[in-house]
Order: sequence, then structure tokens, then C-alpha cells
Amino acid sequence: MLLLTLFVLPLLTSASLDFRDDHAHTAAGILPGSWHHRTDHPVHALFKRGPETDGITYAEVGSPAWSAAYPARTPDSKAMPKEWLDALKAAVSASHIPAIPVATNLPNSNPTYPAGFDPKGTVVCSATYKCRNSGDIWDAPDNTIGISFDDGPQPASDKLLTFLKEHTETATHFLIGVNLISNPNEFKTAFEMGGDMAVHTWTHPYMTTLSNEDVVAQLGWTMELIHNSTGGRVPKFWRPPFGDSDNRVRAIAKEVFGLTTVIWNQDTEDWSLTSGGTTAKVINASMTKWITGPKSPGLIILEHELSDQSVATFMAAYPLMKLNNWKTISLAQMVSGTSAYQNAPSSSGTVTLAGIVASNSNSSSSASKSASDTKRPSPTGSSKTSASATSTAPSSALSVSWTAGPTALLCFIAFVMLT
Repeated sequence: MLLLTLFVLPLLTSASLDFRDDHAHTAAGILPGSWHHRTDHPVHALFKRGPETDGITYAEVGSPAWSAAYPARTPDSKAMPKEWLDALKAAVSASHIPAIPVATNLPNSNPTYPAGFDPKGTVVCSATYKCRNSGDIWDAPDNTIGISFDDGPQPASDKLLTFLKEHTETATHFLIGVNLISNPNEFKTAFEMGGDMAVHTWTHPYMTTLSNEDVVAQLGWTMELIHNSTGGRVPKFWRPPFGDSDNRVRAIAKEVFGLTTVIWNQDTEDWSLTSGGTTAKVINASMTKWITGPKSPGLIILEHELSDQSVATFMAAYPLMKLNNWKTISLAQMVSGTSAYQNAPSSSGTVTLAGIVASNSNSSSSASKSASDTKRPSPTGSSKTSASATSTAPSSALSVSWTAGPTALLCFIAFVMLT
């Protein structure tokens, strides 16, 4: 017994047994069983570690390794990850994707369909022609303005983000993939201040004029970039460029990627401010009419963070929104009630490991495996170093641990000596 005691005592300064006894102790100097503060604790404002992630280490946003993994221009659907294509084929085979012909369009004209396919009818239901699919988001709740901006990130985003922060607001940013690659700093600012990231395609095409595969590529690469730039968050919403969607395109977005389509009920046409298509005076008059008018339904106003001029028209209208007692909220939070993401409660909350394909909830990145299978550079830019972060504690109440305090060890020594 003496020999056993002599053997055990030197371990007093470093070893213990983990009894999983995390209740409060009154003895001075004992550390709590969970050595962390809640995310809403004031200390986090002093020592921020950035938004929580899914545990995967991704390439740094803005780095060459980060940008090199993505298409430089219009994505080639023949080179996209196999998993995306397989998900599309499965949805088509299950008759979840309507067999609507691809539309065609000439410059400065709306897409058109072959004879027999009415864009305003229930079969096609083109949002371009103001046909409302019940699954799409067009209106805000009464008395509410859902704040969102298209075509970011851009250099003009800085002024917008400063204004939003000064007024304790956040917005939903419908991002263009190639713009994110070009303006990573503006993206990081928007995300880190709690902005909601959503999809606006990779290169801003008329989506109804694309094949099924090209629709998947436009959405998939944008989702993958957002996913890998936000710590693994999977976007929940997308807005079609020009509002151009139909039952085929929206079904692909929903069935393959779990995306909900968002349109609008008022259009400022602020994108044309720099080309002479409209003026700040015209936009201000429209905004005044909408904001001082009926509050049912609420407003989803199409606005852009495309230029200093377009940002300025929102800034000019914002005081009128508050003066008329509108509730202002990020559009994504307005729609879902909580979050812009399919696997996280916010831009700062806990992230559940998930890929971007709707049926793939347990993979860290739907593109990374497919990319490695086809010998292409991994678009995730990730190394899976999160095993320790995601592992669970041993289930045994007497499992050995080297992290608890000396009290447990003393109890063990006493037990040995008595026996």
C-alpha cells in the first residue's frame, strides 16, 4: 500500500480523474467545469475571436489560396463538382424540376418562351412577368421594411456599412460571386458586423435563359464561396438577377440547394443612376410615396450597394422610414424570424457542419470532395483540423482525465488506501 501511495502522490500536481461533476463549488480556487463565457457575456466585446465556425479551417478571405479555388468568370457547368450534378439529376428523376423550356432574350428585352408556354400562367409563372409563386417572398409583413441590397460587395459598400452601423441596423446582402472575389474587405466588414449573406449568382445572368446545369453552377459556386468565407454557413435565400426566375429555376434553387427565392414589391431602379436611367430626385419622390403610403403589405424595396449614388438614396430615405414608424429589419431575419442561414442562428452563432447541397447535411463542403475526386484544386481551401473541436466527452463518469483539479485525485488516493 505504501508503494502504491508513493507512486500516486507525484501525480498530484498534474493528473486527475474526470468525474464530470460540473455543479457549482464553494471552495476557493476551484475552476468551473466549463471554462468559457456565454456568447452574450460582456467580456466578448473585449476579447473577440471572430464569428463562430463549423470547426473547419478555411483559406483566409482575400488570400490567393482563397480566390484561386473559384471560377474567374462565367462558370463552366461541365467542371462543377459532381455532387451538385448528382443532386440535380436526382431532383429531375424525382420529377421535382418542371420541364419548362429554356427562355431566350435579346439585349434590353425580357426573356421569352416558345409558343404554348405562357410566362404569366401557372406552369411557367415567371417572376419577370410578375407571376407570384406562393413559395417566393415578395412582400414584408405589415408595418415592416425588409432592408436588403443587391450586387455587392462593392467599394460603395463601405459608406453603406458605416451608415448601417451608426444606426444600429443590419441588412441582407445579395452577393455576386465575382464581386466578392474582387472586394473581400467590404465583404468581411459586412459579415463581421452581423450582416446577412445571401446569393445573387456568380455573374448576374438572366437565369431563365440558362440550362439546368448552368443554373446549378451559378448558384452553387456563389453558395460555396459564401459557405467557405463565413465559417461554413449555408445561405438560405437567393434573389434572381433582374428578378428573372420561373418555376423551373426556383425549383432547382430549392431542390438542389435548399434556397428560397426572394423578389420585391417596389423597385427604385437605382442601379441606373450612373448611366442616366434615373435620378436621385425621381428615386426620392418614389421612396417618399411608398414610405408615407399604406403599410399593408410591408415593403421590400429593390436597392443596390452598387454606387455611391445608390447608397446615398437609401441614406436619404432612412430618416423618413423612422419618422413614419416603420419597423426596419434585415430582410432575411424578417422572413425566417431568426437567421439568413440554413445551419446557423446568425452571423455569429454556433454553426452546424453542413455542405451546400440540400440533401448533404453532414459534409463540411459539398465541393471539396468532388473537387478532389476529379483532381481539381479544392474550392474549399480547407484542411479538416476540427476533430478535437467536434469530439464528444467520454460517457464514463470515471474516465481518466489530466485536466481537472487535485481534489478528485485526493479522493482517489483515499479510496486506494482504504481498500
